[in-house]
Amino acid sequence: MAQFGFENDIHSILKLDMPITNAPMARWQRKASSSNASALNGLSPGKSANVSVSSSKTPSKTPGKNKKVTPSKMGGDRFIPTRNSKQMDVASFLLTKENEPVDANNTAGTSETQKAWSMSLNGYNIEDAKILHLGGKPLNAPEGYQNNLKVLYSQGATPASVKKTRYISSTPDRILDAPELRNDFYLNLLDWSSRNVLAVALHNSVYLLDAAQGDVTLLMKLEHEEDYISSLSWTKEGTYLAIGTSDCKIQLWDVYNQKRLRSMASHTSRVVSLSWNDHVLSSGSRSGHIHHHDVRVADHHIVTLTGHSQEVCGLKWSPDGRYLASGGNDNMVHVWPRVQEGTANQSVRSWSEHQGAVKALAWCPWQPNILASGGGTSDRHIRIWNVNSGSCVSSLDTQSQISSLVFAPNYKELVSAHGYAHNNVVIWKYPALSRVAELNGHEDRVLSLLLSPDCSTVATVAGDETIRLWKSFEMDPVKKAKERLVKSKSGVIHQSIR
Repeated sequence: MAQFGFENDIHSILKLDMPITNAPMARWQRKASSSNASALNGLSPGKSANVSVSSSKTPSKTPGKNKKVTPSKMGGDRFIPTRNSKQMDVASFLLTKENEPVDANNTAGTSETQKAWSMSLNGYNIEDAKILHLGGKPLNAPEGYQNNLKVLYSQGATPASVKKTRYISSTPDRILDAPELRNDFYLNLLDWSSRNVLAVALHNSVYLLDAAQGDVTLLMKLEHEEDYISSLSWTKEGTYLAIGTSDCKIQLWDVYNQKRLRSMASHTSRVVSLSWNDHVLSSGSRSGHIHHHDVRVADHHIVTLTGHSQEVCGLKWSPDGRYLASGGNDNMVHVWPRVQEGTANQSVRSWSEHQGAVKALAWCPWQPNILASGGGTSDRHIRIWNVNSGSCVSSLDTQSQISSLVFAPNYKELVSAHGYAHNNVVIWKYPALSRVAELNGHEDRVLSLLLSPDCSTVATVAGDETIRLWKSFEMDPVKKAKERLVKSKSGVIHQSIR
């Protein structure tokens, strides 16, 4: 009898003050009427929060379907809200009001009055009330409770701090054949202009490649077959090209008119490195001397720097034009001040930490006082220098000969080209110098590495007589997964320089 009394109490709590008109019979009532046994044991599907959570029995999920009872679990994942009698009164009123006709004439005049009365009596506007308002806080789970249910879906937004992984293709975007390219570690046979034109030296000839259109043009060829091109360097504007040769001369060419402007002779051995700073062209030779040339005047040779004892194979002016960095086969790195009349031609910094030839030099574009240098086979280290303090900021053993370095500003990275024993290109995160990716494909040592004007592509030239363009630094590239899977070496654009 106690059970029936308990059931009547629940029914009386859930009972509305006014009947719901035109409402269909509840599902549990239909089932209760069809089975006497179910009617005796079934409970209402709407369960009151006043029932103690410590009750030893709970009804089955569907009333009348099963007589079996299961013990309740403390701190389950269901939240049973509280429903007081006032909420039931409001719900009954709103349901009844839905079936009443609306008087359009009287509504406008009494809306403000009804709203004021509602706010005074209920504390809120009855027109904005919900049919069933759920209130109260869920009970805390007991200590040590574990929910074994697994989350299949989540509406939580992706944190803003989580960045998309950048896709770096392992295959080059284009491959260019470069026959008769000299496999000489100390030469600088490739340069990329600000107008997106690649200049490449093949033995005694210079070819120009329009990187956008793919057109190839022969710019010049030396008169004597035994001579060869040893270095190339574009001006900042990309209209003039300086060409160093094995016969100790430097030629200056107007590229778009395909006309040689002048030939400058001052060195006593081959010119293997060139670098521009406005109208001053700096050149390094096998003799260890560095010459400054003012190309505006007839007497072009203005200064000689004598800090190196062997071939000067690396030469780079800083982006702001304040310093000239030089590296040589004597394992030395020197930093020279800007060319000024009446100043002593002494280096401001000299470092001897490298144990191999220093050809790879790169200035950081976003930190003008930072210089990166790379050593040859006997050294294999990348060293980062602070020119202002003269200290070595960091050092990394790459386990391979370093032939070229370049900073990639799009992702704040440092890119290195390697010869023996890896013959590849490595992308490093700066300043941590952690490995980001490797670009493999060359079958011989990589001789030079250059960055495109938009800083999205690197060009590499190697002893296997190929030039490869790697599009590895595009800003937010949109790559389809299908294209990543389908792309293969057969899809690479293959072209010959001549």
